[in-house]
Amino acid sequence: MKNEIFNLFTIILFSSTILLGQNVGINPNDTLHSVEINPDRSVTFRIYAPEAKNVYLGGSDIPDLSKFGKMTKNEKGVWEVTINKLEHGAYRFNFNVDGVPVVDPCGTSVSESNMNVWSLFYLPGDSFMDTQDVPHGAIAVVTYYSASLRRFRRMHIYTPPGYEKNDNKYPVFYLLHGAYDTDDAWSTVGRAGFILDNLIAERKAVPMIVVMPAGHTGPFYNGMPHDTSKNITDEFVEDFNTDIKPFIEKNYRTLNDRKDRAIAGLSMGGAQTLDIAIPHLTDYAYIGVFSSGVFGLNGGLSVGNDFRQAWEKKNEKFLDDENLKKGLKLVWFATGKDDFLLPTSIATVNELKKHKFDVVFKETSGAHTWHNWRIYLNEFAQYLFK
Repeated sequence: MKNEIFNLFTIILFSSTILLGQNVGINPNDTLHSVEINPDRSVTFRIYAPEAKNVYLGGSDIPDLSKFGKMTKNEKGVWEVTINKLEHGAYRFNFNVDGVPVVDPCGTSVSESNMNVWSLFYLPGDSFMDTQDVPHGAIAVVTYYSASLRRFRRMHIYTPPGYEKNDNKYPVFYLLHGAYDTDDAWSTVGRAGFILDNLIAERKAVPMIVVMPAGHTGPFYNGMPHDTSKNITDEFVEDFNTDIKPFIEKNYRTLNDRKDRAIAGLSMGGAQTLDIAIPHLTDYAYIGVFSSGVFGLNGGLSVGNDFRQAWEKKNEKFLDDENLKKGLKLVWFATGKDDFLLPTSIATVNELKKHKFDVVFKETSGAHTWHNWRIYLNEFAQYLFK
């Protein structure tokens, strides 16, 4: 009886395996190269969607997708499009299948945003952010309890090569992301870990801890919080000062003098950097603002002179206290010439200079993209803690 049951089970299992194999073999996704980087740095994207009527490639940093993102279907039901020569770097993308955005079903590399996830691919060729044969640090995904927000939160933390093998204390660099993104962004599409690894290996940067917290405290749409009764930036600033910074200094081997702390951020994170650092100048020796400034001072996000006066009044005891500036080693701004926030950056730099801050400002090529922010991180990190 046992042998008969065993034989029956074997037949069923064998038959199921054959059927499963046949079904799997029919599916082009089994062998589909969904992202193919070509020798001329063009990139071909593919997705199997035989029943779809329209498929488009989506992605914020891939240029001209409104013109060239429409995909075409072949006789096997595979949709395809080739994007012309791209700059080296990491790119987020998805497929819009009949109005529904989907990630690459054949890809495993992803990058998070505040309300969705992107597929991710990397086009190598820029040594400062490539994966190189050098000692590598570690990036931990850390959960902490925010007493100010009364809930658990998450951040990513980079520790330099050798951190686990010694008892040394390290300087700390707080690195903030932009609107719509999460604490995952700098370590995925931003390549922060690889950038720091390479700089440290070349002795262009000192070993440091890099803290990448979550800058959003709630969902966002069209750049605004769902609950507009709350000031989301203020919520994050409170979380940062009350919970994040104390957590790091309690749980990591940190150097806690002003000269051993830096803070920088891109876009929304740049504005948050100023909201944190200006009222706490004695805590930070290095301040970096990438593609950002004080939103409202000027340009596309201006709300007039009343805002400037309100901002100055709010921060007047910090802006004009020369004693607070004495330990400030670097205030560094960088924004692309095609960035929609360039007027905001220039207005903020001028405002800080008016209050006798020694500000370095770089107007670079490019726009409001990760292509620039990775470059800015690479340069800014080389100034720190020296």
